[in-house]
Amino acid sequence: MDTDFSEQRVKMVDGQVRTTDVTDQALLDAMLSVPREAFVGANRRNLAYIDEHIEIASPASGQPARYLMQASPFAKLTQLAEIHSSDFVLDVGCGTGYSSAVLSRLASSVIALESDPVLAQSATSTLANLGYDNVVVVQGALNEGHGAEAPYDVIFIGGAVEEIPQALFDQLKEGGRLIAVEGQGNAGVARLFLKTTGIVGGRRAFNAAIRPLPGFERIRAFEF
Repeated sequence: MDTDFSEQRVKMVDGQVRTTDVTDQALLDAMLSVPREAFVGANRRNLAYIDEHIEIASPASGQPARYLMQASPFAKLTQLAEIHSSDFVLDVGCGTGYSSAVLSRLASSVIALESDPVLAQSATSTLANLGYDNVVVVQGALNEGHGAEAPYDVIFIGGAVEEIPQALFDQLKEGGRLIAVEGQGNAGVARLFLKTTGIVGGRRAFNAAIRPLPGFERIRAFEF
């Protein structure tokens, strides 16, 4: 029996997203339109709409596993960014490209940055096959951003981080917003950073427990 993914998409939005104070209609419409099942492995498609983070890359070479973010925290973080149709967005840690696809429905264009070459290739092919032609996938270190196309109206960091590198703040436009979750597990806090007259200030928005992104670990000071 074929799975009705469109019905599952509606249930995800109604049961997981709307119920957590996500009211932005453009965002809800975007999440209803993007086929989440296309951005997970074929053997996980029936799990694409469960209310959990979904593994998209196994741990390898000392790097942690990578995940497709649970729908509710992803939607809340995206709503926090208040993306406009004229915005240029940098999606840091795009994974297989789902976040970039949703962001592309809200923004003018998206640079999708991914460090894992396999995930970057998967994102490139899936986004192209589905016709998301205002997204460009680039491969590089996540904590360095993508200065070649900067500055950005919005920088979206798609995983929990210990600290945000200055390089990313430097790539924000005047009036730009950076969205990130600082801290891991139940200690994670979603923050909105704004650049005003060249100075970046941040505020706490809500608690968010999401999976970490590699490359944003705080450097430990050596102690005797």
